[in-house]
Amino acid sequence: MPLSDNMRGALLMTLSMAAFTTNDSMMKGVLEELPLFQALFLRGVLNLVMVLTVLRPFLGPVRFDLPRRDLWLIALRSLSEVGGAICFMSAVRAIPFANATAIMQTMPLSITLLGALLFRDPLGWRRLLSIGVGFVGVLLIVKPGTAGFELEGLWALAAMICITLRDTTVRAMGRDVPNSTVTFAAVLAVTVATGFVSVQEPWQSLSPLSSLQLIGAASCLLVGYVTSVTVMRIGEISFVSPFRYTALIWALLLGFVAFGEWPDDWALVGAGVIALSGIYNVLREARLRRRAARAGQA
Repeated sequence: MPLSDNMRGALLMTLSMAAFTTNDSMMKGVLEELPLFQALFLRGVLNLVMVLTVLRPFLGPVRFDLPRRDLWLIALRSLSEVGGAICFMSAVRAIPFANATAIMQTMPLSITLLGALLFRDPLGWRRLLSIGVGFVGVLLIVKPGTAGFELEGLWALAAMICITLRDTTVRAMGRDVPNSTVTFAAVLAVTVATGFVSVQEPWQSLSPLSSLQLIGAASCLLVGYVTSVTVMRIGEISFVSPFRYTALIWALLLGFVAFGEWPDDWALVGAGVIALSGIYNVLREARLRRRAARAGQA
């Protein structure tokens, strides 16, 4: 029996989350041997090659003959990508892998909030409350003001803010801006910025293990890019989007198997709170969209 579009979309979303999370875990392994900026620069070089070769058939040609406003927005998005990459890898290096991943899963909530503030998207009290609950989950993970407080956890929070700005910026771009240009500019910005900083500090030689991990990380990122673009064209968003929280399951498994890490009870509760509030937000938005569509047909 052939799979429905919804099931194919759910499988692609799960694969996308597995690919992105595996990329992050491999980079965490690389950072045990290499400095942060050297590792990000080397992965960036591999990603540039992949964007211009393997990804080209999926994303189309890169072009910059765009209105000046869109070029500035692409530049802002690329700078946000740089900040997000550096901050998240700093967090992954310092705190349990699943904790950093869980904090990043608040991103859909923060994007919803920022969309309401900047674009006046409708945001009822139920969804606003669920966003607040989601950020309570972050507090349970970071645990400010307690003996278990990890200052490094703020790197993940900073990464979430940067990625929220990155994805919100896309909404302000014109519809004619190619995905290939946006992706290429982001990868180029991360590569150039981290490369510039990396030459200011001594480089470490690559072991066979770190070389394989870098290639694996770049390849997983490639799979993540392709599947994340494809999944938005298959199935209903309200059905597919909740499967993004399978990233938490992958992070728990990879953190335990690869690094012997397991979050404490409060962090696990916080991750669950974030996932439930995010799923509620997706389902509530879908319900409101269907209600508006029915009202428009009446």
